[in-house]
Amino acid sequence: MRERRLGLAVWVKNTRAAKNLRKFGTIHYVSKRLNYVSMYVDAAQIDETIRVLERLHFVTRIERSHRHEIPIEYNNAKPDKAKEYDYKQEKHQLMALADSLIGENELQPAGSPQ
Repeated sequence: MRERRLGLAVWVKNTRAAKNLRKFGTIHYVSKRLNYVSMYVDAAQIDETIRVLERLHFVTRIERSHRHEIPIEYNNAKPDKAKEYDYKQEKHQLMALADSLIGENELQPAGSPQ
């Protein structure tokens, strides 16, 4: 099973030093213009990793990602009426097509070519 990972944004003085962060987790993105590194760290060791990263001389600031706190399932989501109408129309068209194909097959004798 995959272990849970959490995101970190690590601001650095120089992006060349970002290579040194590979031993602490998986680097996802390095911004050369804003001088930050987006990376993922094991959830079980995130506090310890942050403490170690803060002591590095090229790290200026560290922020945790709050993405895991955002709900992704919504209970009161209202269905889109336009899509619902389209699905009903599509279903009726498919049913009509199936009925017409079944009707054509019933009219032809079993041994005759189509």
